[in-house]
Amino acid sequence: MYVVKSPLSDADLKTVAEALQGALVDLIDLSLVAKQIHWNVVGPRFRTVHLQLDEVVTSARGHSDTVAERASALGVPPDGRASTVAVGSGIAATAGGWIRDAEAVEALVDALGAVIRRMRERVAATTTADPVSQDILIGITGDLEKHRWMFQAENG
Repeated sequence: MYVVKSPLSDADLKTVAEALQGALVDLIDLSLVAKQIHWNVVGPRFRTVHLQLDEVVTSARGHSDTVAERASALGVPPDGRASTVAVGSGIAATAGGWIRDAEAVEALVDALGAVIRRMRERVAATTTADPVSQDILIGITGDLEKHRWMFQAENG
């Protein structure tokens, strides 16, 4: 059932729908990974890393809402169910249990790197299909790259 009609052609809508759905899945998983590490980080830089992780969670959650609402505006129902995220995320599995602060930082650098790589592919894919969605993806990518830089500097 399609309640909202898209202004995009079917071919462009397919491209954009895949890009937005993939971004949604990665952003939801990024927020979960960052929160998991947030709860379990230990070490001399605990407080700094703990708070920095919450910044990533807040960003990822905000961006996931923006992406889902863009998909809805184009007539594409977003899918953020746990089962969908579990099979579609590009982020490697996160180990359970306590994690030293330096390892936590490395894990976030890796997770952010995985999401950024896929976001850049989505930016390229949406160039002509939908510049509005592309602009959203560009902004999100820039924000994620800033977080990645800050985490890299943490272990510099």
